[in-house]
Amino acid sequence: MTFNDTHTLRSMGKRAGKKPPLDFGGETLGQRLARLRKQRGFTQVELAEKVGITQILISAYETDRAYFSVEMAVRFALTLRISLDELLHPKAKKLASKQPSRRLLRRLEQIERLPRRKQIALLTTIDAFQQTAESTRVS
Repeated sequence: MTFNDTHTLRSMGKRAGKKPPLDFGGETLGQRLARLRKQRGFTQVELAEKVGITQILISAYETDRAYFSVEMAVRFALTLRISLDELLHPKAKKLASKQPSRRLLRRLEQIERLPRRKQIALLTTIDAFQQTAESTRVS
């Protein structure tokens, strides 16, 4: 952990005790960050590397032991490919468009590397599965 990380943890932690936490719709800001990170398929280590901080600081943010700055909010939003509203506003998650997770995108890339014949076989299987699921839902 760097001096800046330690300093941020200490100074932000002290400020957190002076004011009651904001109401984020039943979810703390740290919980929201953790949920969005997981939805996008990032580990704490991966997110920390992308935004240029340590995993320890990500953990502190997600457990509300520290609060992040506006600059960090922008970094998180850009890295997670979400709007600041979705990160900071409790009802924005309902309004925001759903983006595919990194896990799904990685799998799509793997499918694209398959030979064309195997891609077609896989997509045919997926289509059949979806049709069965839809007919079950309608019945």
